[in-house]
Amino acid sequence: MGFASYLEMKTGPAGGGASEAAQALVEADLRDLSVAARKLANHALVLGGGLGFGFGTSFLKWLAFVAAVYLLILDRTNWKTNMLTALLVPYIFFTLPHVLFSLMRGEVGRWIAIIAIILRLFFPRHFPDWLELPGAIILLTVVAPSLFADTFWGNLVGVFICLGIGCYLLQEHIRASGGFRNAFTKGNGVSNSIGILLLFIYPVWALVLHFL
Repeated sequence: MGFASYLEMKTGPAGGGASEAAQALVEADLRDLSVAARKLANHALVLGGGLGFGFGTSFLKWLAFVAAVYLLILDRTNWKTNMLTALLVPYIFFTLPHVLFSLMRGEVGRWIAIIAIILRLFFPRHFPDWLELPGAIILLTVVAPSLFADTFWGNLVGVFICLGIGCYLLQEHIRASGGFRNAFTKGNGVSNSIGILLLFIYPVWALVLHFL
């Protein structure tokens, strides 16, 4: 018993000290990695923020706008879904690039709107069904009151509306496809899924920049 107690006294503290030292070294390394990761994230956000207020935000807004137009074309051609794709109309309104928005709010937009109304009222046979939603976008842009055109457009309210529309379309598309896997694996659904996912890039980026 004495010999065993002697061995325990000799080996116990030494082994425990080595284990504690190794654990402390690992914790120190993890802390260093955490600090480095935070610094890298901060630099990336600062760089992204500087980029986002200029070219970055404009590019992502254009990309989201093109994605919405693409989905609208799919809906009018071969998508044929039961989803409320008319929500793409306000999404396109809130993501219209500044150049197009200014053009549509001016005389050009008014002339296009009046021609569309005349065709729809007096020449309905020459007004195809696939022009209904594009015509609605033009009318919405032209007649939108200043609360929407001057305040909500390009504002945080419009960003939240775009984000809500993207969330609705994504969950409805996943449900219609029979699950998340089918939405991203079926040949006829992958392009639709990518188009819907692109709807998130502008509102998410705008929110990140707002809360930086």
